[in-house]
Amino acid sequence: MKVKISTLILTAFLIIENGYSQTQEASDSLTCELQEVIVTAKHPATKLVGSTLVSTIPGTNLADLGTALDVLAQLPMIKVEDNTVSVIGKNNIEIYIDGRPMRDEQELRQLLSSNLKKVELLMAPGAAYESTTGAVLKITTRRNFVQGLSLTDQFILERRRKWSALDYLALSYRVGNWEFCANGTINHNNSLAKGFTTNTLVYEGKETVVGSSQHNTYPTTTGVVKAGFNYANGPQSFGAYYRYNPEHGDFKNTGSEWLNDNPAISSNIDKHTRAHSHLASLYYENIFSEKYLLHFDGDFRRSNENNSVTTTYPTSSNPTVNSTDERSSTLWAGKLYLKFPIGKGDFTVGTQDSYTHTSLDYRMLNNAVSEYIPSSMTDARQTSAALFASWSRMFGKLSLSVGARYEFVDYDFKVNGIRDKDLSRRDHLLTPDVSLGYSFNEESQISLSYKMATVKPPYSQLTGSLSYTGLHQIEGGNPELRDERMHDIQLLGLWKGFMFQVDYTRSLDTYAFVKQVYPADNLQLLMHPVNIDVSALNLFLVWSKPIRRWTPNVTVGMYRQWLQLDNHRYDKPLFSYYFDNTFSFPQGWTITANISGRSQGDMHTNRFGASLFTMDASIGKTFLNKSLTIKLSATDIFNTANNNWTMDTYGVFVDKRQSYDNRGIILNIIYNYQPRKSKYKGSAAAESELNRL
Repeated sequence: MKVKISTLILTAFLIIENGYSQTQEASDSLTCELQEVIVTAKHPATKLVGSTLVSTIPGTNLADLGTALDVLAQLPMIKVEDNTVSVIGKNNIEIYIDGRPMRDEQELRQLLSSNLKKVELLMAPGAAYESTTGAVLKITTRRNFVQGLSLTDQFILERRRKWSALDYLALSYRVGNWEFCANGTINHNNSLAKGFTTNTLVYEGKETVVGSSQHNTYPTTTGVVKAGFNYANGPQSFGAYYRYNPEHGDFKNTGSEWLNDNPAISSNIDKHTRAHSHLASLYYENIFSEKYLLHFDGDFRRSNENNSVTTTYPTSSNPTVNSTDERSSTLWAGKLYLKFPIGKGDFTVGTQDSYTHTSLDYRMLNNAVSEYIPSSMTDARQTSAALFASWSRMFGKLSLSVGARYEFVDYDFKVNGIRDKDLSRRDHLLTPDVSLGYSFNEESQISLSYKMATVKPPYSQLTGSLSYTGLHQIEGGNPELRDERMHDIQLLGLWKGFMFQVDYTRSLDTYAFVKQVYPADNLQLLMHPVNIDVSALNLFLVWSKPIRRWTPNVTVGMYRQWLQLDNHRYDKPLFSYYFDNTFSFPQGWTITANISGRSQGDMHTNRFGASLFTMDASIGKTFLNKSLTIKLSATDIFNTANNNWTMDTYGVFVDKRQSYDNRGIILNIIYNYQPRKSKYKGSAAAESELNRL
């Protein structure tokens, strides 16, 4: 069957190519719309500028891969797994597209690779970014001067264990200095995960085993409707947009639970999610006296999510357990900064302020279970006001950047309407950063940076409510979590085709998950986060050298941590490798083949299992002078990816075995008519608060 599908796709490629190549008009060509110099295809060039990796895309063999996700997957230090972008060795990354923050992962699917101009990876973000930010990915698109209507439609059909489909339609109209845009996305995603979990401990003097099996399906339908405008005239520009995002999900698990050698009890879990969010964003930018850049961003976000969970035991006398929860959040945020030259360098000073209100109304509807998992109403309000300043300058081949950020935080936490004086607090935070770089020549650069950061835990982990997950298992947050204080020292170097990264972090009061016995009148195991102190060392070596039409990208690395919790050490190093390959052929054909693997090793309190060899591949072609792109991808070809891990905390040993829903095939069809990039220049007024929500 797979051979027949491949044959049909290849036949379609040939029919389209032969049927349309001779009749194509110049007006459909993207190169006719762009007033740029078109160069012969070459291999992507990545260089180190200070502590920033800069990759140029136009004219390279990455320009016709399909979408921005396809390009990012082939760049050094960036990984894309299941449409999620991460930076190797970094947490809490922010992604910006033409100066505006990426609001959801679908934006990278919607951005065409042919419209990319430059990708910058800031490995040591300065004071202008919130101190929680580990790395910043800045994507710049190509300029387009076309007036009138632009249209892009993208259809994705995916088959893994279940079928999924997505369609994205974007319209843009430009007249004079005005641009009006509207787009919509409908995405139906379905996944299936299978596995089992066993918990081993000594309970009441006897060795006890609590186990469960999982067979989870999670069909989810989400939509996005977005409309906005931009105005640009000389040095002045402003714009705004509104986005509405509904979600409808139905989770179902048909599994079982067992205690020691007793027969397994069948259990069914049904969870229904209904959620929606509203986001309004605006910006204003102007340049005064040809050197003073003033920029303002404003955001308002309101979201609501309702969940109802029913757990039944059809083959036993155990009663049904029902619960509901309603989560709501509101955010007001503003960011204002002024940038101007001083001391032969660039100086930036500004303020970033936000107000956040989140609440969780959890209702346990089973009387017996409510004895140890009570209903609760938690309410958290936070006001944050920050001042930041940074200065950067080039001294010949030497670059210097220094900055500092002061932040005042007022956090108020209530449970069932009563203010918790121990958890409510006011903090004064000062976080400095410094980066020093030297460029020997175009192919050799080195950079050393230091950063201190304060990382706030997500609001979802600060809740005091507990959730029923089985006859003997509970999950919950921890309202007593403290803010993390992190020190980071990083050394980056680039020499010809080689690049290395050495990153040492010392984190005080970061958080990790543990499992322990929960006080109740019967055996209950609680999974929740606690504060820990951990030191970690990341070592990575990257090599990339073009060989005719083949561009290999090899990364090998090691993660080693120093962590001790409850007289148990978690210090087994984790080794990993990534071998990405891009092949560019005539007539618009491209092929990618990416291989990766990792050894067994510790990361916080988890020991992850080995996954020594996984592979993804794709074949794609452009038609109609690059107005049409068809791409066929295969993920986890050998079905070797897994989510196996163990945890040994407070006398409870957890062994989880779960297979990812990664193996599948994806058909991506993109058509664009006069595609244009958005001119929205707004950025996040409070990006870390949006992420925490």
